[in-house]
Amino acid sequence: MPFREINSKMVEAAVAPGQRMFSQRGAMLAYTGDVTFTPNTAGGQGGVMAMLGRRVAGEAAPLMTVEGSGTVLFGHGGHHVQVIRLSGETLYVEADRLLAFDGTLEQGTMFMGSQGGVMGMVRGQVTGQGLFTTTLKGHGAVAVMAHGGVIELPIAPGRPVHVDPQAYVAHHGDVRNKLSTALGWRDMVGRGSGEAFQLELSGSGAVYVQASEEKL
Repeated sequence: MPFREINSKMVEAAVAPGQRMFSQRGAMLAYTGDVTFTPNTAGGQGGVMAMLGRRVAGEAAPLMTVEGSGTVLFGHGGHHVQVIRLSGETLYVEADRLLAFDGTLEQGTMFMGSQGGVMGMVRGQVTGQGLFTTTLKGHGAVAVMAHGGVIELPIAPGRPVHVDPQAYVAHHGDVRNKLSTALGWRDMVGRGSGEAFQLELSGSGAVYVQASEEKL
């Protein structure tokens, strides 16, 4: 179910019989054809555990199941929309950044602390980013939201990428994340941006970075 980018803030999706997709509640701008929108109480394909993970993280992002035959225009809050196409890999993205995605993708939840250890928890407490990250795996497309535009930065072996945690949108590939401090603990008081923290992504894949540090 491919997305067609109408402009930087809006995408169009074709909905076909026998297929479904999920969207954030309130993301539908307009549609044509015989399309239905049903509140999804199971948390997408991730089921209860995926939904529980978002609730624990304070990232309850209610989803709508979209089915039928027609086309739908998606957008939300005037945010920039970036389409990411997956060919079997796993995309890691915060739940509140999801605009819409193919129903064929397998949804789950990853605890960021499992890769970042204690510093992963510090990331959640100090920078305001979630401890849990939504995962989408398989073949399909995902539309994510960001502030001020998005750039995709490649991550290659021996060439890690350092990102301000508040500018982080999503990443995919065989990538490990680690949060490091650029300042001493006393200097970090009251600071939550890249001046104090740097999210280091290493391995092989790509990371999507937004132009603004503003959180959705």
